[in-house]
Amino acid sequence: MTGAAVGRTALEGLRVPDALSARVPAEQRGAGRDDVRLLVSRGTEVSHHAFRELAGQLRAGDVLVVNTSRTLPAAVEGRLGGERLVVHFSTRGDDGRWAVELRTPGTGAGAGAGRRKGATSARAGGPAGAVVRLPGGGHLVLEEPLDPAGTRLWWARVAGGDVAGLLARRGRPIRYAYTERDQPLSAYQTVFALPSPDGSGSAEMPSAGRPFTARLVAELVSRGVQFAPVRLDTGVASAEAHEPPYPERFEVPATTARLVNAAVAGGGRIVAVGTTAVRALESAAGPGGGVRPAAGWTDLVVTPGRGVRVVDGLLTGLHEPAASHLLMLEAIAGRPALERAYTEAVRHLYLWHEFGDVHLVLPDETAHSPSCASNFR
Repeated sequence: MTGAAVGRTALEGLRVPDALSARVPAEQRGAGRDDVRLLVSRGTEVSHHAFRELAGQLRAGDVLVVNTSRTLPAAVEGRLGGERLVVHFSTRGDDGRWAVELRTPGTGAGAGAGRRKGATSARAGGPAGAVVRLPGGGHLVLEEPLDPAGTRLWWARVAGGDVAGLLARRGRPIRYAYTERDQPLSAYQTVFALPSPDGSGSAEMPSAGRPFTARLVAELVSRGVQFAPVRLDTGVASAEAHEPPYPERFEVPATTARLVNAAVAGGGRIVAVGTTAVRALESAAGPGGGVRPAAGWTDLVVTPGRGVRVVDGLLTGLHEPAASHLLMLEAIAGRPALERAYTEAVRHLYLWHEFGDVHLVLPDETAHSPSCASNFR
């Protein structure tokens, strides 16, 4: 399983100030998880809302496709010789190996020490044959790069093989230096997360679903919006610029395939909650747009050239200007709409990253008028 470099995104020249990084979860900034802002794009038309107003942006017959993958405590302390490391467990392979990323722990000293302590910074992987000691007496052996063209992610064998037990005992959620402090694992679970029988899950949260609450889900259902579950276990998100997502394990159940196909036939819109849901659903879509049950590995990268076959809209966080996810957004929304939305997001001080605000991309149509925008301007 390998990745290949992808092209430049539409937003390479956009500058997102550091001050727009969401440093703590929404419930620590305000009234609750749904206390984030919602930027809505319909073509190049942009409106501003609170996330709890989402029901007013959708209509009966729409289907929200949600990722049910549970977030793992995927970061574990380790040592390579005398060097302290943090190991990010990214993806479990079919042969029992794990794709891992080695990171350098934060120093906890000097300016910004509060944010760096517990966070990590990038480090090259390898070398082949290196033994990383893990807590509790275990170890992993680095074997080969996941992608021969890169050095960030490596396949490794873990002594004993009980990675689920190791993570449960010694792991913590992956976090990056833009966040203010460590958070409990519960802060990284969405309302849609379900445990898997084998203990697998996502290295990092499918964060587009984070602002949903049980109350909002109930309101949406009462208004005729349907939910269709898929599963995609996400790997680590600390990719370099222009680096595509690597192959990931996914499942589109038969019930979801039937629901989506019926909704499309009835004129409903298919709105994916997160880029992971797009990747899973589009991996199960045929050339004509019909969705079939599917499970396994997907190496699909959605670009403007490939386009989308079944997804009409997308609810997602705000992505870095060089992130390959933006090629997917461009495929769904078009370049002018994407450029307009992100320019407005910076101008109106929306917050980025997994604890930040969200962006709803809908088709450019006049049949459904948005509800009144909130005074977030």
